[in-house]
Amino acid sequence: MSTTTKPVNQKAWLLVLPVIICVAFSAILPLMTVVNYSVQDIISPERRVFVGTEWFAAVMRDEDLHAALWRQLTFSFAVLAVEIPLGIALALSMPADGWKASLVLVLVALSLLIPWNVVGTIWQIYGRADIGLMGMVLQKMGFDYSYTGNALHAWITVLVMDVWHWTPLVALLGYAGLRSIPDAYYQAARIDGASKFAVFRYIQLPKMRGVLMIAVLLRFMDSFMIYTEPFVLTGGGPGNATTFLSQYLTQKAVGQFDLGPAAAFSLIYFLIILLLCFILYNWMQRVGTATKEATGE
Repeated sequence: MSTTTKPVNQKAWLLVLPVIICVAFSAILPLMTVVNYSVQDIISPERRVFVGTEWFAAVMRDEDLHAALWRQLTFSFAVLAVEIPLGIALALSMPADGWKASLVLVLVALSLLIPWNVVGTIWQIYGRADIGLMGMVLQKMGFDYSYTGNALHAWITVLVMDVWHWTPLVALLGYAGLRSIPDAYYQAARIDGASKFAVFRYIQLPKMRGVLMIAVLLRFMDSFMIYTEPFVLTGGGPGNATTFLSQYLTQKAVGQFDLGPAAAFSLIYFLIILLLCFILYNWMQRVGTATKEATGE
């Protein structure tokens, strides 16, 4: 028997060349610049001194950085703990078809259309005790609420603001996963007399695993890089209560003009995000595999 070989057309690389060029200029070159700055002491645009890993060691000894990292981790995992279950519950309660489904989808997605700085401004006014609805209601109910003077109130306000802004994204992703489930699964569940919880546990949740993985990764990465909303709402205060890693990095790079330590911190920040996303991804993969084995798929 004669075998034929498939011709290789190297011209196909020309189709992806524009993408490679765009990635090089938008990501790779800036990253290499940050790496270059992280091993130098930038005295002036003309004077630079090679310092090796000195900035990395200095950053790792920075107690303010450790505190900001702890605040960031606490905030990000709190966001996931609230937004994922709330988004799933919202997706399950949304109508499946008809004009009501279209109307609900538009209403749910409204908060996602608001720019980040506007979200911070809205909640800045909303939480004021003199003119803000939430602040006035809490004051009349007897709560001494002040997101500008109480660290716990400020932290909770930032968390609630993020939940209000981004839970619809989780809900829309979960809704898309629910709509992809064939009706045959529900028909078989009705024949077997399965309860609503059993349908959710063994049909809906496993089938939503893919979109929920995307939701978890997107929300974790975005919450771990949050900057605009808490900066507009609280300015990082009171004290350092809502000074997260991104704002701490901005203070170092722009406020103090410490480009070397800021560059080293940026690389560590980048690696932390990659590592935590890798851990989350593998954990969700193992959970999905265990679910498939339990359901016999």
